[in-house]
Amino acid sequence: MAERVFITGMGMITAIGDNVAENLEQLRQQRSGLGYTSYIDTIYKQVLPVAEVKHSNDALFSLAGITSHEGYTRTTLLGLTAMREALQQAGITDVQTAPTGFINASTVGGMCDTEKVYFDIVDPAKSGTFLQYIDTLDCADCTQRIADTVGFSEHIATISTACSSSANALMFGARMIRQGFLPRMVCGGTEALTRFTLNGFNSLKNVDKQFCRPFDQQRTGLNLGEGAAYLVLESESFARANNSRILAEFTGYCNANEAFHPTSPSPDGDGAYEAMKAALAMSGRTLEDVDYINVHGTATLNNDVSEGKALERLFGNNVPLFSSTKPFTGHTLAAAGAIEAIYAVLAIQQGLIFPNLNFKEKMEELNISPVTELMEGVSVNNVISNSFGFGGNNASLVISKYEG
Repeated sequence: MAERVFITGMGMITAIGDNVAENLEQLRQQRSGLGYTSYIDTIYKQVLPVAEVKHSNDALFSLAGITSHEGYTRTTLLGLTAMREALQQAGITDVQTAPTGFINASTVGGMCDTEKVYFDIVDPAKSGTFLQYIDTLDCADCTQRIADTVGFSEHIATISTACSSSANALMFGARMIRQGFLPRMVCGGTEALTRFTLNGFNSLKNVDKQFCRPFDQQRTGLNLGEGAAYLVLESESFARANNSRILAEFTGYCNANEAFHPTSPSPDGDGAYEAMKAALAMSGRTLEDVDYINVHGTATLNNDVSEGKALERLFGNNVPLFSSTKPFTGHTLAAAGAIEAIYAVLAIQQGLIFPNLNFKEKMEELNISPVTELMEGVSVNNVISNSFGFGGNNASLVISKYEG
């Protein structure tokens, strides 16, 4: 029989906090991290809102616990900061004490730094220290640097599937544990804001010049964000032998590739529907057992219609409480799945349903509306967390209260 998978450590950094506790407090206080960039040199600096981590790269070196030196991109530094907390919470001082794999996710890699020296790099007449940033553009560069710094030497992999990347990383790690390859995995993702990403999404005409409004009739697009998050996953046998503190159980997951369009989901939510349905079936939970859904909820015209229709198809007239937390963190792309998986654990632990900020008007295509006020003292036992990426790469996770 496949092993159960437990979550035993969590670490994160986002625009609303440098760690899990700070994120929880800002969620409780309903304080958004959206604003305008201080660190990106762009013509949209005072035009397009973003959710930026409130630290320079120099400050991030300190948060990451390493000395400042060349070659470490902002993406890597965000990842190291979140990793440090995740390992600490899991009581891991040395990853070599037990076989431990590392699955990392990123879509931009070191683009945040390479784009600053792009014209120097392509100029054959120029040379200098900037050349060392060429290889950092590879998404696996931040993975390897984190692995080398922390000491991972077992299975190490990088996943880049757009907005579903770190949800898929968690899925991959859980699969390895269930199949007995490794007893412990650290999975998640890291992403820094870049000019390239901002320009790219803006060219698709799905970036809002106001703070994003998921599931609102007047929504016009997303706001990008940055951050990192990692979760420590352990097999049941390892967790019990190690006397680990179990935070929650990772009970179900599914990736459903619909391949409807390079950048748009199926209008009827086919992929989202299949992903949620199969993840729930794997978890052994029923539709009635779901207490909260942290939706992908990007506030783009296409996503919210598609995801909303999928919810109505799956749950009928009894759609559970749901909300998008992206008005807090922005859309952190590859890091979003892991960030929101941590929010799912917090919802279970704290008995909270997080509000969908900025919502005012119900969408005419749907019969459902998100939660708009913080709900406290709620019994939350099972949460679905959705992350849907370009190309129809749809990932749904089911995270459940640990019952022993």
